[in-house]
Amino acid sequence: MPRAVTLRQIEAFKALIEHGTVSRAAEVVNISQPAASKLMMHLESDSGLKLFDRYKGRLAPTAQGLRLYEEINRIFVGVRQVDSAIASIRREEQARLVVGVIPALSGAFIQRATMSFLMRNPNVYCLIKSPSSQWIAEFVLTRKLDVGLVTARIDNPYILTEPLLEHPLLCIMPIGHPLAQREVVRPEHLNGVPFVSFNTDTYTGQKVRSMFEKYEVKANVVLTADANPTVCQFVAAGLGISLVHPLFIAGMEKSVVARPFEPAIPLDFLLCFARDARNTDLISEFANETKAMASRFIEELAESGTYHPAKL
Repeated sequence: MPRAVTLRQIEAFKALIEHGTVSRAAEVVNISQPAASKLMMHLESDSGLKLFDRYKGRLAPTAQGLRLYEEINRIFVGVRQVDSAIASIRREEQARLVVGVIPALSGAFIQRATMSFLMRNPNVYCLIKSPSSQWIAEFVLTRKLDVGLVTARIDNPYILTEPLLEHPLLCIMPIGHPLAQREVVRPEHLNGVPFVSFNTDTYTGQKVRSMFEKYEVKANVVLTADANPTVCQFVAAGLGISLVHPLFIAGMEKSVVARPFEPAIPLDFLLCFARDARNTDLISEFANETKAMASRFIEELAESGTYHPAKL
């Protein structure tokens, strides 16, 4: 009667299939080559299966051997899932912060702010989500998010908000663009100039459209996009200019030039969280770090030469 196979035999067999030679399998499971060969011999006799054909001193898996490997590999995948579950349970014991960020700020800016926050709080497990803007307040209310970063005003007594950064939109353009010679860009300078626009369903797009209508700008819109990275990438590639919040160009400071736009089109962001939120200390610290990062970014933008603030 075949004996039960051992875990050591299975480990050596799996290593042999994956690495091709007995010597390499022995290294992987940290045993000698003769010991690995003996394990394979015992595995065949204990299982009653012909697992290998022998050619010129090498072992080649048979159809039965490959079939057994498939089953063993499936079992090991399950074991790795258990390891993942254990790690997840351990993380639940850590302090945890779930952050919702509008897609426009889900790139370099939130990465910098979160990294700075985690450096100060190395034991915190942070989860970043980027739902559509209209869902963030609802997810904060239903506790799917601890804190959200939004543009739209929130009229709900159960949600508190704090201003992040209010700043006028900047006119961004490709490096070497003629408008870069101006200290300030005005509506009349946009007439006929290729313009990369945000979709008018977005908050920024609505602001820009209102300005076009008010000042009767004859806009030459060459492309419309929903996402901020798309707008900035097309501007950097030379397709046209655009009007964006300064935080939108985080990560692209060396790819575009920015100039003040007048009359000012203010755009601000808000941090929102539930009135009876859990993790209030972490939320407060994250909010402070995000505000500080926003202010630092504006300063760095001016120092880098990408953005020349208007002279008073």
